[in-house]
Amino acid sequence: MKQIELKYGCNPNQKPAFVSMKDDSELPFEVLNGRPGYINLLDALNGWQLVKEIHEATGKAAATSFKHVSPTSAAIGRKMSDRLKKACFVDDIEGLDDSEIATAYARARGTDRMSSFGDFISLSDVCDATCARLIKREVSDGVIAPGYTEEALEILKQKKKGNYLILQIDPAYEAPEMEEKQVFGVTFTQKHNDLKIEPSCLENIVTENKELPDEAKEDMLIALIALKYTQSNSVAFAYDGQTIGIGAGQQSRVHCTRLAGSKADNWQLRLTDKVLNLPWKAGTRRPNKDNFIDRYIAMEDTPEANVDIDWTELFETKPEPFTLEEKRQLLDKVDGVTLASDAFFPFADNIDRAKASGAKYIVQPGGSTRDDLVLEACNKYGMVMCYNGFRLFHH
Repeated sequence: MKQIELKYGCNPNQKPAFVSMKDDSELPFEVLNGRPGYINLLDALNGWQLVKEIHEATGKAAATSFKHVSPTSAAIGRKMSDRLKKACFVDDIEGLDDSEIATAYARARGTDRMSSFGDFISLSDVCDATCARLIKREVSDGVIAPGYTEEALEILKQKKKGNYLILQIDPAYEAPEMEEKQVFGVTFTQKHNDLKIEPSCLENIVTENKELPDEAKEDMLIALIALKYTQSNSVAFAYDGQTIGIGAGQQSRVHCTRLAGSKADNWQLRLTDKVLNLPWKAGTRRPNKDNFIDRYIAMEDTPEANVDIDWTELFETKPEPFTLEEKRQLLDKVDGVTLASDAFFPFADNIDRAKASGAKYIVQPGGSTRDDLVLEACNKYGMVMCYNGFRLFHH
C-alpha cells in the first residue's frame, strides 16, 4: 500500500492524517490487523530500528517496549531466573525458556511495568505463539515484527476485540540516505543516522581499571542502541542483557541520571524477597500489582504514596513497611551495572549518582571541558569507562 489514512495525528483534533512514501513507492510495512495511529507508527518505526540494530550487534533476538517515542526498556533474549520471571509476572508462561523472542519481550516489558502500560512492541524476530500469549494478556497498543507464525497471528487477532494493531515490517528495507521532517511549515533535511554501534566502539578505555568483561560490553551495546532511539537528553542503565532504567528527554543530564537511576533502583528492589513475597489476594490484577509495587517501594521516601490505600482490597494481610535503611542496604550490594549516555557528562555528579545504583561500567562520548573530573570520579570508584567518541541525540 502506498498511503495509509490514520485515525488522527498526535491529537484527535489533528485531522486528516496519513503516512506515505515521498517517492510514491510502497510502504515498508503491512497492516495485518487494526488501524494505526500517528504515535503508534512513530513508536513502531523507531522501535523496529532499535531491535534490528541490537540483533545485528549481538546476534540475539531483541525486543523493546515503546511509549511516546522513547523505549521504556530494551532487551535481548536470554533465559530468565525464577526470581526474574516472578518479578516480571511471567512465571506462569509455558515454554518461555524455549523462546528467545518471548524472553526478550518478557524482560523489556517487565523492567518498568508502570511505564510499559499501553506500550507499542517491536520484535527483531518472528513472533511465535509463546510471545503472542505473553503480549495478549498485557495492555498494549500494537506490535511490529518481521513476521508471525500462524498460531501467533491468530492469538494476537483476538486482542482488543479483534482490533489489536499488528504490523509486519519488511526486514530488508533500508531508509534513504537523506531524511526530512516539517516543523511549523519549515522543512528540515539531514542525513539519516546510520551510525553502526558495534564492539569496536568500546575499545578506548580511559580509566585505570581496564577490565571490561564480555557481558558488560553486551550491556553497553544494548544501552547505546536504545539511546540512539530515545528522546534526548538521555542516559540508560543496563544489566544482564537489558536496560533497567532509562532517563529520557530531560534538559539537564544529571536529571536524566537521577531519573534513570531511580528506575534502575526500582527494578533491583522488585527482585527482593520483600516485594516478591507480598501477600496478594487471589485474583489481584497485574496492573493493580504494578501500581501498588511502585508505591510500596516509594512509601518511606515519599509519604504521599501512603495516601488512600485500601489494604484489604489488595492483600490478605497488611504488608510490612519497606524501610529506607532496608532498601539502602540492598542497593549497596548491587554491582556490575552499566551506564551509557547519549552525550558527554559535564559534571562528576552523574558518576556519583550512578555509583549509588551499582554502576561499574560507563560508556560516553567524552569531550567535556571537565572530562578530567569525571575520569577522576570513575577512578575513585574503580569503574571502567569507555569513550565511544560519538553523540546520539535523537529528536
